[in-house]
Amino acid sequence: MSRALIEIGSCNVDLELRPIEPSWIIEGNPVSRSHILSTSDDGTASTIIWQCTEGRFNWYYDIDETIMIMEGSIVLESDGMPPKRYGPGDVIFFRDGAHAKWHVEGHVKKIAFCRKTNPVVIGFMIRVVNRLKRMFVSTGERRPASLLGAG
Repeated sequence: MSRALIEIGSCNVDLELRPIEPSWIIEGNPVSRSHILSTSDDGTASTIIWQCTEGRFNWYYDIDETIMIMEGSIVLESDGMPPKRYGPGDVIFFRDGAHAKWHVEGHVKKIAFCRKTNPVVIGFMIRVVNRLKRMFVSTGERRPASLLGAG
């Protein structure tokens, strides 16, 4: 079964209850809900809409996650990082292995871009293969556009 090369979604979707791990909750009764908007064919990347009600909790990251806050605000703190407030339009990147204390003030809604990290050796091999492919693509062929420019 083939999938469309371009998929269209909306941030205005029904969200399903996705409880926070109870042992992570520090204060309050935060209720979280989410919806997966897209997933890569290999299952290593996804885009998720997530919202949560007021509360304080720990979050332990086992993936790379980039978020953009759409509504509400949070105060984040982590080792070596003093508490700081973030709101709509703020973008935050959490690396695989990060830990943060979240304080949701009222509510928060975010869009999250999540990616499972590859072991270092596999990541290196992928970069080598991609570089070799670029070296052998003739100038007349179509090349993918990149937001980061030539790589």
